[in-house]
Order: sequence, then C-alpha cells, then structure tokens
Amino acid sequence: MTGHVVALCGGVGGAKLVHGLNLALQPQELTVIVNTGDDFEHLGLSIAPDLDSVMYALAGLSDPVRGWGRRDETWTFMEALKGLGGEAWFLLGDADLAVHVQRSWRLAGGASLSEVTGDLCRALGIAVRVLPMSDDPVRTRVLTAQGWLDFQEYFVHRQCRPAVQQVTFAGAASARAQPEALAALKRPDLRAIIICPSNPFVSIEPILALPGLRAAMAESDAPVVAVTPIIGGKAVKGPAAKMLSELRLEVSAAAVARRYAGIIDGFVIDQADPAPQPLPGVMFFRAATLMVSTDDRLRLAQTALQAADALRPPAA
Repeated sequence: MTGHVVALCGGVGGAKLVHGLNLALQPQELTVIVNTGDDFEHLGLSIAPDLDSVMYALAGLSDPVRGWGRRDETWTFMEALKGLGGEAWFLLGDADLAVHVQRSWRLAGGASLSEVTGDLCRALGIAVRVLPMSDDPVRTRVLTAQGWLDFQEYFVHRQCRPAVQQVTFAGAASARAQPEALAALKRPDLRAIIICPSNPFVSIEPILALPGLRAAMAESDAPVVAVTPIIGGKAVKGPAAKMLSELRLEVSAAAVARRYAGIIDGFVIDQADPAPQPLPGVMFFRAATLMVSTDDRLRLAQTALQAADALRPPAA
C-alpha cells in the first residue's frame, strides 16, 4: 500500500524503528516528528539528544555498542575538559560535539531549530523529513523526593536513581507545534501514524502535549499504531519500566497500550508476552519487537505498517 507515514519518536528505540521505516519506505513517504523535551543547554551549547539519535540512526552513524552517540567516536575533548575540572557528567564525543557547536552557532544567529535540523540532515545525507516537535522550547521535568529535576539532570547526571512522582512539560501549553508536522498529520494521503517504541512519559507525551497535535491525530482518518517499548516486563533501554513502577502502573506492554487509549487503533506487543486483556477500540498485533540487527528493524517496521493497513476500512 502506498501513502505517507508519520512517525512520533524519541530515544534510542524510537530511532531504531525510524531507521526500519526508512528502509521499508521511500524517503518522500516518511515524516518523523521528534521529541525535543529532552533538549537542554550545557557548556553553552544547545543539545538535542533525541534529534541526534534519529539523525545518527538514519545516517548509519549510531554507536552499536553504547546505543547512543556516534560510532567510532573519539573523546579528546572530554579528556581535556576533565583535566580542567569541567562539568564532565554529560559525555560529548568529538564528532558529536561538532553537531552541537554547529546547532548552537546557527540558533544564536537566528535560525530556527527546524531550519538547523533540516540543514544537518542534508549534510549527513538524510533524505527523510525529520522535524522537531516544536521550534519553541519545551522542557521535560520530573518531580522526585529530591524535588523537581530537569530531565537530563535526572536521566544522565543522577542516572535515574530518584523515584519519579510526576512528569511535566514546561512551556508545552504555550509552544507551537511545528507547522510541517501538523500539515503532515493532515495529509489526505496519510497511510499511518506510527508511535515508535519510545518511553511514553518522556518521549511521546511531550509531543502529544503540544496544542493541536493530539487533535490533528484524532481528526486523521489514518490508523494510529504504537509499538511497545516494554518486553517481558522490562524496558530494552532507559527508565520506562522503572517509571511505570514508580507511578504505580503495571510494568507491561498492556499498561503502555492503556496509556495511549483514545489515541491509538492498534498496538504491537512482543511475541513472547502474554495476551493482554481486551482494550476497547484497540487491536493487538504480535511481533518480535527486540531490534538487534538492521533486519530486525526492517521487519518490525513492516509489521507496524501491515498492522496499520489491516486497520484501515476497506475501500467503498
């Protein structure tokens, strides 16, 4: 089936599925809306971790061992920074640093985050349209026993140790959703909206919090299919399972599906997980959802697309 596909994405797992979708589709058939709630300013630089994860995955530059950053990275800058007693808790590889410097320089000169992202994608040979969810700043913050923490302080500096009590998205209510993202969700030829296997609390819900974006999804005739970030009661990477537990939710794929109730039409669970209880308005599909190889990414992308196609009502 042909038509356009929009993917909502954040984090390493989301970037892997975006790579698979890129393999399954023509570049002009895919738009990726990326979470920017994780963005922050560090050492005077504008850091956009989820945008970078998506760009590196699409460009074939991701580090296959760490799962984040660039492959074959060097660390001369970090070693020198540590020697000077600098803030070294957030690792910036030398090649990665060049992206942050270029982004920061362009933003300081008045370019929008969308413009900078488009130029970076072109420089990296990426043909897919990659869009930040907004050009306005939105910042994910978590409430813990240690008080409110910016997301990167919680995630990287404190290594997710504090228990999470609440999550909020500062600036989301007044931020403007990226116009091309809204336009992509309103395309008449939209085939599917895919919610990638990303942390629902801190990767997908910041996107959904933007005014108009959730409504654009609801008004679309295209099926919305989410892919589980939880396999066998565990997150492949990141704090999704820990956050589910601390927020007193069941640690399961079904709990994520319930979190998306009212938004999704289909949900892909891992083939090894038990069958979930029926959820009104949602059809469940099974697949091998662990993406170790490039072939895994392609197969899972194809499954998500096939699920969306199966949910589309037959043509009159």
